[in-house]
Amino acid sequence: MPKNPISASSPASFEQAMTELEQLVAQMEAGELPLEASVAAYKRGSELVKFCALQLEKVDSQVKVLEGDMLKPFAGEALNDHSGGAEE
Repeated sequence: MPKNPISASSPASFEQAMTELEQLVAQMEAGELPLEASVAAYKRGSELVKFCALQLEKVDSQVKVLEGDMLKPFAGEALNDHSGGAEE
């Protein structure tokens, strides 16, 4: 009999959430869970997906802040000026 797929606590990290989510998916795909446990696993999986999405949004924001001074505007206008005569 599989262990209870529901963990009441929040994951400590993105990686822990992904590991738990992968385990839940494997249990559900195997079809070994009774209906009630499947519904509970689905609910927990939804919570984990939301947690992971939030973590990714936070990291994305941090990366944008860190790269803020390193990013430079695309020099597309300069390229368009040089190719203007090529269309004729």
